[in-house]
Amino acid sequence: MEQYRASGLSQMEYCRQTGTVLSSLGRYLRRTMCPAQQLVPVKVEAPPEAGAGFVLMLGNGRRIASGWGFGDRELARLIRVAESA
Repeated sequence: MEQYRASGLSQMEYCRQTGTVLSSLGRYLRRTMCPAQQLVPVKVEAPPEAGAGFVLMLGNGRRIASGWGFGDRELARLIRVAESA
């Protein structure tokens, strides 16, 4: 990463010159530039109505609205994907 940052090249040009895979460089950059993501506790103010779904407000201002139910693991993955997009 130090070599890439010191090069002053675009990601594409750096990868072309060094033989690095562009998607691998991008993935590593996202991991090193983003703080660790954590789930935070929330307070449910009213019991959900059957089939009502939910709206989740993310830290980057995006919203996820769904009528589907998610398990903890699937919801955590959904949040990670949405926050990194």
